[in-house]
Amino acid sequence: MAKKENYRSRAAYKLFQAVKKYRFIKSGNVVVDLGAAPGGWLQASQKLVGKEGFILGIDLKGIESINFPNVRCIIDDITDPLITNRIKELLPRPAEVVISDVSQNISGIWELDHARQIDLARRSLHIATSTLKTKGNFFVKVFQGELLNDFLKEVKKHFSFVKLIKPKASRKKSAEIYILGTNLKLKSIVKSPKENS
Repeated sequence: MAKKENYRSRAAYKLFQAVKKYRFIKSGNVVVDLGAAPGGWLQASQKLVGKEGFILGIDLKGIESINFPNVRCIIDDITDPLITNRIKELLPRPAEVVISDVSQNISGIWELDHARQIDLARRSLHIATSTLKTKGNFFVKVFQGELLNDFLKEVKKHFSFVKLIKPKASRKKSAEIYILGTNLKLKSIVKSPKENS
């Protein structure tokens, strides 16, 4: 279906399904897309925000142009301590939404892959709380495992509503699941993982 409808990945449908139910991306929003390659979520976000919105995509890999004037992509590393400053410089105003489908290279060692994914999700949370406006929304991929509950508690400290979501477009056997946090609390900024260490 993704190929038929010219979406770059089936992940676009995961975002569409989650937004349809929870309405966390709206027309005119500014959206930051972390781990944006190959561009499926960029395409979905552009359709959701329309011409009045703006999307900034970030990935370590180059992303082929989406060909919309309100979509911009940069090659960058979300683990870089200066990434939030660079994002803020490129946004027209504080973001309403940060979405993160960031993934590391899978090693096949489950405990290691789970821990690495939670670390990337934690870095995504830091970016979200640093770049979102108050009452903004956050949607991030994690893997199920023993570290998930602690990270979920962390997200709950910063967002008024938090929900675990498994979109229908996700493979049933996949351990991936998404956390949605809506309504960012006032002045709720997470320190970067490097600052905590």
